[in-house]
Parts: sequence; C-alpha cells; structure tokens
Amino acid sequence: MKSSNFTSIAIALSGIVLGALAVLTFQDVFNQKKELRTQYQDWRKLNLILQKIDENYVDPVDRQKITDAAVVAALAELDPHSVYLPPEDLEEAETSLAGGFDGIGIQFNVPNDTAVVIEVIPGGPSEKVGLMPGDRLLKVDSLEIAGRKYPQDSMVRHMRGPAGTKVMVTVKRGSEVIPFEITRDKIPTHSVDAAFMVGDTTGYIRLSKFARTTFKEFNDASKDLRKQGMKELIFDLRDNSGGYLDQALQLANAFLEKGDTVVYIEGLHRKREDYLADGRGALKDMKLKVLINDGSASSSEIFAGAIQDNHRGLIYGRRSFGKGLVQEPVFFTDGSGIRLTVARFYTPSGRCIQKPYSKDYAWEVYKRYDEGEMVDADSMNVSKGGIIPDVFVPVDTTRASDFYIKCNRKATTMRFSSAYFDAHKSELGAISDYDELLKYLDRARLDKQFLAYAREKDGLVPKPGEWEESKSYMMTQIKALVGRYSKLGDNAFYHLYLQIDDVFAAARSSVIPSEAKESIGR
Repeated sequence: MKSSNFTSIAIALSGIVLGALAVLTFQDVFNQKKELRTQYQDWRKLNLILQKIDENYVDPVDRQKITDAAVVAALAELDPHSVYLPPEDLEEAETSLAGGFDGIGIQFNVPNDTAVVIEVIPGGPSEKVGLMPGDRLLKVDSLEIAGRKYPQDSMVRHMRGPAGTKVMVTVKRGSEVIPFEITRDKIPTHSVDAAFMVGDTTGYIRLSKFARTTFKEFNDASKDLRKQGMKELIFDLRDNSGGYLDQALQLANAFLEKGDTVVYIEGLHRKREDYLADGRGALKDMKLKVLINDGSASSSEIFAGAIQDNHRGLIYGRRSFGKGLVQEPVFFTDGSGIRLTVARFYTPSGRCIQKPYSKDYAWEVYKRYDEGEMVDADSMNVSKGGIIPDVFVPVDTTRASDFYIKCNRKATTMRFSSAYFDAHKSELGAISDYDELLKYLDRARLDKQFLAYAREKDGLVPKPGEWEESKSYMMTQIKALVGRYSKLGDNAFYHLYLQIDDVFAAARSSVIPSEAKESIGR
C-alpha cells in the first residue's frame, strides 16, 4: 500500500473518531502547505475569507446575507452602539429623527388585539377623508390587522408610504364597517409632547427626542409660555433617548452665558473639540429645573450635564442612562449604512457620560433595581456613567397593590379608557379647555364604571383594602388616559398625570421632600 493512500485512510478514520469530519485532500497539500499571506494588523484576512467562500463554497451563496452578517459581527466586537443598518432600518431610523415622514397622519394605541385611533393629525390625509378618534383599524389594503395581535411596528410600515400613493384603510365605527381610500402625504412629527403652565409663573415642557425640528418646537413653546407669565421652567427629559447633537447644543445655548462649555468630545482619531455657548440665548434668566431618569440618554445627558456643571439649574430624578458615545454615520450606495463610534462625550467638568461596557450592558438599567439604586441615593456612583441628579427622588413602591399589578398586566386601565371614549365620543371630542375637562371627569364617576369593567371584562376584583390603597393613583391614571381623547390630547394626559408624579412634585416644591436626597456624586 502506498504511503499516500495509507495517509488518506488514516485521515478518514481519524475524522470518524473526531465526529465524522469529512476532509477532501490533494497530494500537493501534504507536500507543501499553501498559506495565503495575511496579518492580524490588516484587514486582508476578512476579504480573503469572503473571496474563498465566493469561489469555492459547495452551494450558491447569498452575498448580501453573508456580507451583512460579517459586518454585524465585526461591529458587535467594538461597542454596544456601533451598528449596521440595512436599507429599511436606516430609512426608519433617519425618518424617526427627521421631523416628518410620509404617511396617513394618525396616532393609535393597541389596548387589546385591535388598533384604536386616538388622534387624527389636523390637516393630515386621514382627517381630510373623515377618519375619527375611536375608529378601530380592521384592514390596511387587503391585510387584516384586527384580532390577530399584529405587531404595531408592522402596522405602521404598511400605512406609511411615499407621498401621493394611495392606501385603503378599513375601520369599524360603532357597528359600521367603513373603507377609506387615503392619499399619503408629508406628516410632521413633533418632539415636544406637551407644553403648558402648572402655576401662575411656572411652565412645563416635555421633550420626547432631539429631532431636526426640536429647537424650533421648543422655542415656539417657550415663547408661548412666557406670554402666559412663565418665570420658571420645569423641563422634562425623562425617557428621552436623544438624537441630533446640534439640537442639544442649541437648546443648552438658550440657557447659558457666553463662553460656557456645553460639552466636549474626544477620541483616538478625533482631537478634543469644545462646544461653547455664544451668550445670545433667550432664556439665560429663566429659572430651570430638569427632570431625568434611567431612560434619559445621549443628547438628554449632554443638556443635563451642561446645565449642572455650569450651575445653571437643578437636576431632579434618578441617574440617567449613560450613553456618551459619538456616532458618525457612514452611508453606502445600496441604501444601507453604519453608525460608528468615533469619540466620547464629556461634560464641562470632564465627566465621561458613557457607562462601562459589560456583557449584560443591555440589561444594566434593570440591574439598578436589584442593586437598590432606584430607592437609595447612596447606590449611585459617578463612575457608573450617566448624569447623577442634584436631587434624587426614589421610585415609590408603596402604590403597587396586587389589584394594581393585575390591572397593569392586562392593560385594563387603557382598555377601559378606550371603551369609555367609544360611549362618550361626542362629549369628550368637544372639550378644549383644561378646567372644563377636570369638571367633566369629576362628574363622570369613572371609579364605579372602572371597577365594573375590570370585574366584567377581566374578572378582577380588589381585595378588601386594595382599592382604598390604590384608588387615588389608579384613578389619576384613568382620568389622564380618558382626557387624552379630548381635543387637548397629550397636554391633558401629562397635566393630569403630573398629579401623581413624585419627581415633578420634588421639582415643583420649594422644599426638597424628606424622601428626596441631594446627590453627592457630582
């Protein structure tokens, strides 16, 4: 037997022992190894591997799928925020911050398994054809979306489309089923969720994101509130995940003196760059209190850090998310792109906003509950990243009765508010004054109706003492949800909800509550 044959047999047998590994061999492989020249210091190995797959793989290869997978895997080794965005994801990400999109102009909730229209944008395509709040969405074109637990983001994708194109939306209104042919158009999106006065001289503005139109929206809202007598602003950035840096810079500039540092950035390939206020802001004399929580990230933290380090206002709430990385977009001709981290954000005093990377980075916020940070200021530490508030306000865990938790799990309050609106559409739809809304809600005796609804629809009945324990908290939520169906929209919702908001109460009060503690981590 020739040695080459013996070698081949030995290799085959070894393959069986090692788990049925089949190896195709050639004589010259044993005589001389053919190694492709590459080093870890360059990127050639990745290109060579993809080339060899393309030239030699046993089956046809989907180049797009393989390339996308390689890019995703490579970026995953860098940091949690350097990401690859395929064309559809990139378009959606850009649209969410652009300040407008093409669509039909409605806002809806899905309290059960069917979407319910809660707002029809004035002047938009849906209003023009007659869609109304309370309409149930049954179909988009031929796609049935009612009663199927259809994903909400998929519903949105089907309703959106280029301006000028048509879509058929079928709704249920009472017992009637009505089809509407809607011509899509440009729909403005807003980042100021609510703006109203909460006292003779105190205004409140809630900002949901830093989009292309944010500073203009904020400027318009603050001008209106100043006309109403605002001398102090409570600025709510809770759950604001950030957005465009330039909008955060403009917003901070409105409050700071000339030469004040807003933020600076620095990275291995990016020299330190400081962003300074120009001193021409219109709100330099406005008293300011900023509300943050663990959902406040990126541009929200830049703004809060600038206000705090320049001693321009007080920060209330709990430690912010800790997202202090500068992403630079890179676009490709196929419509895809990446967001690559190129630097870090630092507050004026030199604090790095970014929290440490960890294997459980995505769940770090939830760990704060386990570690006691949500109820104890001493558990906060500046080394953990984020912005530490000047005034810490703990999570209130005393309101969560068993009845309250069960209603939350079944979205009973949201579904009740939707059902109530169905039965009182004309009354609610006519209310455009906040004081009038409060009187209406007080007369409505919603507590008895809610308890009956919870019992009949979900089989939920509070145990002795539970309703008395949770009533004030739950009924304020219910009134806020019902009030949202009035012409006041989100202004009504937040105005009512603030009545049970401990962070807002701490900011509103001139005396820090006993349960709130000044942070020492600045």
